[in-house]
Amino acid sequence: MNGQHGQDGRGRQDRADAVDREMAARLLPGAVVRALGRWWETNAAAYADGTPGAHTVRYTPGRWGQITSWPKALAPTSAGGDAAASRAEVASAVADALRREAFREALVATYVWGKGKRGTPGGSGPSTLHKILAFDGLEAALAAAVTALHECGAPQAYAALQGQVPGLGPAFFTKFLYFTGIAMPPARGPRPLILDRVLSRRLRQLAAVVGRESGHDVDGSIAAWVWSDGNWSPHRYRVYLSFMHAAADQLAADDSWPSGAAPDLLECALFTTAWETSG
Repeated sequence: MNGQHGQDGRGRQDRADAVDREMAARLLPGAVVRALGRWWETNAAAYADGTPGAHTVRYTPGRWGQITSWPKALAPTSAGGDAAASRAEVASAVADALRREAFREALVATYVWGKGKRGTPGGSGPSTLHKILAFDGLEAALAAAVTALHECGAPQAYAALQGQVPGLGPAFFTKFLYFTGIAMPPARGPRPLILDRVLSRRLRQLAAVVGRESGHDVDGSIAAWVWSDGNWSPHRYRVYLSFMHAAADQLAADDSWPSGAAPDLLECALFTTAWETSG
């Protein structure tokens, strides 16, 4: 029975690999390219430099009062009302923190930006971050990930953080890796990008179409398995980065997209762009 399960598992992985290869060959279908072109028409003025640096998130500083290692670049927690932080501002804060090896501070900047106003009325954002910061092994885990990113690459940095810090899952530690990669580009391989539930669902949608059309995944079960809502493997993150960087090159050759755009502009666009899979 165990042997049969092993064969089934291997067969499923073979099918997943086949879908991955098909996605890498096809990249973005026309419907998605057109949807992204419409997104660019609407957002070209905001992102004229071809990066999502101006992408701004609002947050409520007063709700994070229990958080230590608070970055000076963020509004003080004693401030009333809401504040805003752009990707460029967070990248600058992370670069400053990393120069001082203030890894907790770098994480706080990326976490607050990533959470924004979502979840904070009930305290879920601040209370979860407070528990993360209290973990004894946090400093060592973040330092190991930064070293892995600098010396080995993004997938290795992802592997260094996966499952290491209670409460810190990939949707948020890839934000840490993303901003760290802007400050300290990896020695080899693609720069890290954010991967969260929304982006995984976008890739799942693409994979389901490719799997159905190629016959490797007629019912979409493989797409749902590999592009789940969380806990992606380092291998899946590697596949994600490879696809996104190749798709960014594909878009750069299209008249509806800026030719010098960075791959994270595609990530930002996919986060807010929907399209029809048929027609």
